[in-house]
Parts: sequence; C-alpha cells; structure tokens
Amino acid sequence: MKFKLFDSVRDKKILKGLMIAIFLIASLMVIYDSVMSSNYSDTANTEIGSTEGNCNVVGINLHGEVVTYVPPENEGSNGYSTQDQTGSESIMQYIEEAEADDSIKAIVMEIDSMGGSPVAGEEISLALKNAKKPSVVFIRSAGDSSAYLAATGADKIYASKYSDVGSIGVTMSYLDSSRENQLSGQTYNSLSSGKFKDSGDPDKSLSNEEKAIFMRDIIIMKNNFVKNVAENRKLDIKKVEFLADGSTMLGEMALQNGLIDAIGGYPEIKDYLTKTIGEKPEICWY
Repeated sequence: MKFKLFDSVRDKKILKGLMIAIFLIASLMVIYDSVMSSNYSDTANTEIGSTEGNCNVVGINLHGEVVTYVPPENEGSNGYSTQDQTGSESIMQYIEEAEADDSIKAIVMEIDSMGGSPVAGEEISLALKNAKKPSVVFIRSAGDSSAYLAATGADKIYASKYSDVGSIGVTMSYLDSSRENQLSGQTYNSLSSGKFKDSGDPDKSLSNEEKAIFMRDIIIMKNNFVKNVAENRKLDIKKVEFLADGSTMLGEMALQNGLIDAIGGYPEIKDYLTKTIGEKPEICWY
C-alpha cells in the first residue's frame, strides 16, 4: 500500500479546514498565556517576598531539611535553598524584618519538613518565641524532629489530621563501610591527634568507648529537646518524656497529646488571625 498525501479534492478541503482551526487555537493559546503570565507577575509582586500593598501578615516557608545556613552556591533568588533545605539564619532575618515593619501585624510559618539540625530548630523556635507579634505555624505533610522543635516557638500550631507530627528525639546513626572496605582490599589508617578525633568516620568500626561518648551527647540533646517542648507547649515534662520515643503521630493524636493546638488549614488560620489582629489577614510570602 502506498501512502497518499491526498485522496481527493474533498480531502484537501478537510485538511485546509483543520489547518485554519489549529491556527485559531494556537492564537487563542498565545493570548491566554500572555494574560496568565501578566496575572501571575502581578500576584508574585504582591505576595512573594514582598511586604508592599495590602500585606499585613508575613508568610515564611520552612521546607525540607532544617539547617543553620544555606551555602551561597545552593541559594536561589528568593533566599531559599535549591537543595530542599531551609536555613535558620534566613528565617530569623525574615522574623526580624516582620517585627520591624509597623504594617505587619502577624507572622505565619508553613512547615513541611522531617527535621535536621537541632541548633537550627532551636534558633527558629527562639525567634518565634521572642517575637512580639502573633505567630502561627501550619504543619502540612510533616513537622518532625527539629522542625517540630522550631514550631513550638509559635503562639499557635495548626495541622491537618493527616499531618505527621513529633518525632521528639535525636539520632546520629550512620552506615559503617569498614567491612566493605576490607573485602575490597582497602585499609583504614588512623592518623589523629587523639583516639577520639576520628570517631564516627564511616570507614572504620565504632569502638564501645566511642559509642558511649556519642550516646552521652544524644541523651543530653534529647533531654534538652524534651525540656524545650514542655516549656514552649506548657506541658508536663513527664508527659513529654513519655512521648519522646522518636516516633511521630498523626494530627488528631498530636492534638490529643497537646503537641498542636488545632486541626485545620489556612481558612482556620485566617479566621484566627482576623480575631487576633482585628482585620482581614493579607499574607505576603517570602
């Protein structure tokens, strides 16, 4: 069978009609894209990284791994990391700017993070706790470990009933590659000024003494974590110690245990802010 471009004059007319229709659709798509781009640009100018216009609430995102700082090479144009990290130094700066701006009445932080650095979590928690303006946290998919520690500094914590909350605890677990190195014929040569200087190097086995030192620090950090949560959430420390087994819980269980204040999302948060600041909240997001 031969491929035929046209079978008849009728086919030519049909093809011509299709070409006209395609041209009209393409033209409409160009116009639509132009309008949508313009609308997005206008929205971005007033809602993202800006406190101009009608903005009276600052919105801050804490997404991905919680770190103390984001290296310059990993920092995007909006100040956030391109590596799914959030630096506590950036968040502290945003909170400080919100505190200094008289037009800003409150601070909202959205958290979607499974944790990271305990120092970073503590810094964010203290920045929220010390803020004079009302602060609200919304936990989306997860607010775990140091991200939960950060959340406890806020006046109110909201979460979905499906949100993952808690994971109060500390881990320093890592993969030991020493056996694999031996099988491949590699030898670890320890050249350190002290017997504990290269502790935790994955290319060598961990001694009992080294493990004891790490566990000492883990227990200290865990106890500090428990104390911070108990103080910030106004909970009995014995209750928090009981919850501090490293596990997470869903939103409704977190509410029952006092780890959050309410089940809800942005509609509920906006209702709360309206009552708190006495006006309709307009959130500008960093």
